[in-house]
Amino acid sequence: MSGGPLPIAVSGGEPAGIGVEIALKARAAMDGALPFFVIADLGHVEAAARGGPVAPVRIALPDDAAAAMAHGLPVLHLPFPGPATPGRPQPAQAGAVVEAIARAVAEVQAGRAAALCTLPIHKAALKSGAGFAFPGHTEYLAHLAGGGAHPVMMLAAEALDPPLRVVPATVHVPLSAVPGLVSPALIEETIRITHAGLVRDFGIPRPRIAVAGLNPHAGESGHDAVVAMYHDQALIPLKTLDFAGGVNVTLGLPLVRTSPDHGTALDIAGRGVADASSLVAALRLAARMAAARGVAR
Repeated sequence: MSGGPLPIAVSGGEPAGIGVEIALKARAAMDGALPFFVIADLGHVEAAARGGPVAPVRIALPDDAAAAMAHGLPVLHLPFPGPATPGRPQPAQAGAVVEAIARAVAEVQAGRAAALCTLPIHKAALKSGAGFAFPGHTEYLAHLAGGGAHPVMMLAAEALDPPLRVVPATVHVPLSAVPGLVSPALIEETIRITHAGLVRDFGIPRPRIAVAGLNPHAGESGHDAVVAMYHDQALIPLKTLDFAGGVNVTLGLPLVRTSPDHGTALDIAGRGVADASSLVAALRLAARMAAARGVAR
């Protein structure tokens, strides 16, 4: 076993999207001091890396990632059926996409990785190709974690001064359904999990949490996080202030999980124009959160 920090496990996401592309760009943008590895099909990564400044380096074990960082992007090979076609998800590959997530979680749970960072998935492709029964990453991760985990989504813009962290109490539901879902119990539970996450994962011993009202004229200043009532109430301010650097964080899980705050971007996949800023921020925040939890070799 090599020395140094545990690496971050990155699930490769939808092969037809920008996931592998931004993983290569993130490695090029970082100095290698923060080790991470991607669980993906090596052939897909090689195709995405062709002509670029960073090459994939196949590793056999997560423990090999730190040394491999000196030579490129460490890849823990997971075979997929067929090549990746930018912009065109293939249902036959959906099962392998789900397997990559499960494998990454298993590496963290086994103590071979410090944290999990997930690259974007295409939910419709997973549902049609693999019968994926979960609304998205968050619910699937709660299922894998077990133990009655109640995950809460936080969007964090850590580069802002002061940082902005927002938590929607309800997520992907129509606005018309929000009033019926918002309840004292839901808000209390969301605040409780947010408070615990700020203490444990962000190292804030006495968090201040503002709660945005469902109705107009509700506000608060001088806070560490904001609990919003619905998706766009939380995301619009964060996206406006830091569109490229936002990070999706899942609180309430027994493992650290972050993700870039964007989707698969099928419309630009394979063109080499995707911005890796959100992934770089997600990797750095995952490392900070893991350190705050005391996760070490």
